[in-house]
Amino acid sequence: MFDFVFAVIAISLSGPSTPSDGVGRPDAPMTVQAPARPAAPASPAAPPAPAAPPPAFYMDAVPPGLIAEDQTPTGRFTTAAEVRPILNATRGNWIAVREYDGRDFLYVTHLWSWRCGLAAMAIAVNDAPMRNLPMPPCHDSLPTPNAILEGDPQPYLTFDLGSVERIRVQLVYDDLGMALEEFLRSDVLIP
Repeated sequence: MFDFVFAVIAISLSGPSTPSDGVGRPDAPMTVQAPARPAAPASPAAPPAPAAPPPAFYMDAVPPGLIAEDQTPTGRFTTAAEVRPILNATRGNWIAVREYDGRDFLYVTHLWSWRCGLAAMAIAVNDAPMRNLPMPPCHDSLPTPNAILEGDPQPYLTFDLGSVERIRVQLVYDDLGMALEEFLRSDVLIP
């Protein structure tokens, strides 16, 4: 009860409630704040650095007379339209390097597994020039046309142990589109 009495006394002693800015009191001077000065115009920004030039494709990887193939999806992953999304999503798996039997093995198995949507493939190791890497044929008569069969070439290249440091791979899709990717040994080395 005493708390209530003290609260009423405190309110009555503080006087009428008025805003601190003087609005609503005719006897109080009104304070008006001048608008802030506009900021000095910023100096023009430096133009953005030019983007890195697009990678230069190795045009010798494109077979002479190559024409774009029909891209009607087959459901068998035999067109660029079907394999490009897969290869784009799995770029980090295109190749692998393995130290085995005193050599560096450079595997292209993943790419060969989707080769029916490709027209050509080229590869370069370290600073060597790009070279075409022949792929086995697409086995259209089989239920799995991308299969690598016993009579097909092996899906790897061999090099001196520890010599493969950087690999560039260029794909030519059967719709004539191309892709180029570079890999470092440390990013594709498998046990």
